[in-house]
Amino acid sequence: MLKLFLWLRYLGKRRVVLLSIAAVALSCALLIVVASIFNGFINAFEQAAVDSIGDVVIAPPMKFPDYQELTDQIEKISVVEAAAPTLMSQGLLHLGRGKVRAVEVWGIDIQKQGKVTAFEKSLLKGEKTQDARPQTQDHPIESYVGIGVLEEPNDKTDEYDFESAKASIGQELVLTTGSIVEGKDSERQFKRQTIRLVISDVSFTGVYYLDKQVVYLPIERLREAVYPDSKQPMAGQIHIKLRKGADEEATMVQIVRAWKKFASEKLGWSDFQINQTRIETARQMQARYVAEFNKQKWILLLIFGVVSLSAVLLVFCIFYMIVETKRRDIAILKSCGSGGGAIATIFVGFGGCVGLTGAAIGTLLGCYITKNINLVEELIRVIFGLKLWKASVYMFSRIPNEVAWGWVLIFVLLSVIAASLGALLPAIFAATTKPVNILRYE
Repeated sequence: MLKLFLWLRYLGKRRVVLLSIAAVALSCALLIVVASIFNGFINAFEQAAVDSIGDVVIAPPMKFPDYQELTDQIEKISVVEAAAPTLMSQGLLHLGRGKVRAVEVWGIDIQKQGKVTAFEKSLLKGEKTQDARPQTQDHPIESYVGIGVLEEPNDKTDEYDFESAKASIGQELVLTTGSIVEGKDSERQFKRQTIRLVISDVSFTGVYYLDKQVVYLPIERLREAVYPDSKQPMAGQIHIKLRKGADEEATMVQIVRAWKKFASEKLGWSDFQINQTRIETARQMQARYVAEFNKQKWILLLIFGVVSLSAVLLVFCIFYMIVETKRRDIAILKSCGSGGGAIATIFVGFGGCVGLTGAAIGTLLGCYITKNINLVEELIRVIFGLKLWKASVYMFSRIPNEVAWGWVLIFVLLSVIAASLGALLPAIFAATTKPVNILRYE
């Protein structure tokens, strides 16, 4: 009770202690915001890969036919939810007079794509892709176009005009694509194909790369256009969705086994060709980039951590001043029988309380800023005309605003320890005070 009384008394009489609480709070809040935004960005980066290509990807070194047999075998694995083929190509999309865009063309299985990826959720109209009308040679091919292919984001707000994009649905386009074929004398030539398209829906994933460059077509119609001489279904990759809670390592072994059996028995590929196939999870494919993001996060945390050491220095200065001005109280306590350890505990404990109070305030402030970081960024844009977050640079249309609670706990503990350490040296000075020297003339 005596310690608590002294802590409250010092806090009430020495308002300068509030300055040390504010320093700890600001340091804690700053570190929480930095760690949370980086963690949120990394999580969003990994999740974007899962949403766009599924959990596991089979990427052979060349296109292969009869993919239906492979997807059927993979879907027999108990923890596999769905498997969808993808055929990719490049092309030029003619949007109107003088308006041509270089695009990536993804041929997808319209019915299965929504089971493997978040494709259906990205469509502005929100209609089920299974309900797409049957495709015929006499009609334009129904396509799903990334919103960035049709619209440019606003220079100031970095946002797309969704109503204008929706108005493009039903518009006919022309896609020029093709493939490399063997001509006379085994010479390889580019065979151009022109495809009429009609926009069935517009895709907005929030990932700049996908929204800016990708056009989706039914896989069979793309195969007919790019590989007209091939009469068999053809795919370039297989995207796989796993059930929740699936053991990725064990499932990967089964997927690899299914692929090797298919490639060897059905395709007749050599061991070299089979081994050239990349079978990875979406997170493994992004691991190199995630490692670099983590490296940058640690560098920033180190820099801001060093800056935050000023809070420790401030705590030391304030507590040293308190010890100097309260030497008479310390001498009286020691003359009444209090030991040096008890005196030191008073000041170290007070420092810990300062750290805990500052950490609590900093946690509330850091969590509030993180949750409302997009609003803060918008206010900066409105007030100062400065756009801090551009989707074309940072990939995503919005700043990730997830609070990294694991880091919050670490920073709270570090704040308490740092404030206690800042009070440690003044506490030692207080503990070594000799009452006789202070009270000699009292």
